[in-house]
Amino acid sequence: MVMFRYNYAEIDLDAIRHNVSVMRAHTAPGVDFLAVVKADGYGHGAVQVARAALEAGAAMLAVAIPEEGVELRRAGIDAPILVLGGIEPEAADVVVACDLTQVVFDEARIRALEQAGEKYGRRAKVHLKLDTGMNRIGVRREADVQRLVRLIDSLEHVELTGCFTHMATADEDFREDTLRQIERFYALCDAIAEVHPDRITRHAANTASIFRYPQAHADMVRGGIALYGYPPVPEAKGLRPAMRWVAHAVYVKTIMPGDKVSYGGLFEAEKPTRVMTVPVGYADGYRRGLTGRGCVLVRGKRARILGRVCMDQIMVDVTDIEDAQAGDEVVLLGAQGADCIDADEMAAWLGTISYEVICSPSRRVPRVYIHE
Repeated sequence: MVMFRYNYAEIDLDAIRHNVSVMRAHTAPGVDFLAVVKADGYGHGAVQVARAALEAGAAMLAVAIPEEGVELRRAGIDAPILVLGGIEPEAADVVVACDLTQVVFDEARIRALEQAGEKYGRRAKVHLKLDTGMNRIGVRREADVQRLVRLIDSLEHVELTGCFTHMATADEDFREDTLRQIERFYALCDAIAEVHPDRITRHAANTASIFRYPQAHADMVRGGIALYGYPPVPEAKGLRPAMRWVAHAVYVKTIMPGDKVSYGGLFEAEKPTRVMTVPVGYADGYRRGLTGRGCVLVRGKRARILGRVCMDQIMVDVTDIEDAQAGDEVVLLGAQGADCIDADEMAAWLGTISYEVICSPSRRVPRVYIHE
């Protein structure tokens, strides 16, 4: 890609492959690995991440909405793809046409998939969502689980291929809550087996559970945030962050005591200060909340943000960074020299989580892939 504005996210696909291997090393032989590539691969690029994860041994992919699955299919990816979110009934056609596996939890969506399956002359694959404590989507009671399974089995164009749940507190210290969810999950799986003896894929372990709760691994585990190099729990060791967000300085000047910087004049110089302007702002996903608290790396040293983050630019203090000049590489996220600003640190500045940080770079920040 030709770049006229040096502001890009460098994605290391070897890191993605490595992180898959780390998670697979924590599962028993025969337990499949599902790579979660929703939200454009957590901002890393769903197609490229999916291919790297499959190369590293992933057996299945997961997205949040059908549109994300369609993107993968159009890119030529033919691996099984699970749509984790509920759909409107009118979306059933595209789900079936693109051979996506759809999460179901009520009769209306099951019947919509049956109609689409009949239209296309194929069976819609579904995973039944079991609510064991997240209280988001899913079926809670054994009787309701069995009713929906019987309905699926009675239909000619819908096939039950799996069931799953999602852990609400596996990355917290509420161990008893998670253990109750795991116990509830297997009880609901047993309820399914009573009316549907054919083997289906059972999965409950999210990223934190991969490292912390082996009893939740069942037939398949789902790797999310750790796929991109960030540990949701201390037990997740040896991961490599895959994203490095980089820009190049466009201007450096010296301001005098009393001079102010950026909108509202929040920063006022108390001494001669060298100010570097960097072409990145909140329209690129570099959050305005970093005003007055964030920093970047220039020549391996930290340079604090001066004044408000603008839509397209930020200013940073390079007074103490010898020879800093226009054209210098500026690292917003990732390593430079011996220092590193990772997504957990940036998240702490913003009062959020690493997930939100790595999803932040906008569409106008090109992704540049290494080790393809």
